[in-house]
Amino acid sequence: MDKALKYHHVGIPVSKPVKGEVYLKDYKVYHFGFEQSAFGIELMRYEDDCTLPEIVKTKPHVAFEVEDIYEAIKGRNVIIEPNSPSEGNVVAFIEENGIPVELIQVNKKN
Repeated sequence: MDKALKYHHVGIPVSKPVKGEVYLKDYKVYHFGFEQSAFGIELMRYEDDCTLPEIVKTKPHVAFEVEDIYEAIKGRNVIIEPNSPSEGNVVAFIEENGIPVELIQVNKKN
């Protein structure tokens, strides 16, 4: 993987609702903040029956933009396969030394 990755955000699990959080129905998760945060801090709250891996629901993750999500996950321990939680983005999670890492391919429109 490219050592010059572009930082995107850090996701931090929380247990209490946050004013302004947005619900992602397909994932049973609420998220808030990285667009408003100068440092890209995103708060994540998971419903009890959320089926995402426990490591993602309980540990903070760091996210990086990549050019090609499929190249970026080659040979990695993929814990969430590529998917599209929001229009224009494809994301996947890998596990690196016991920590979840989110990789994001942003499909920019010209």
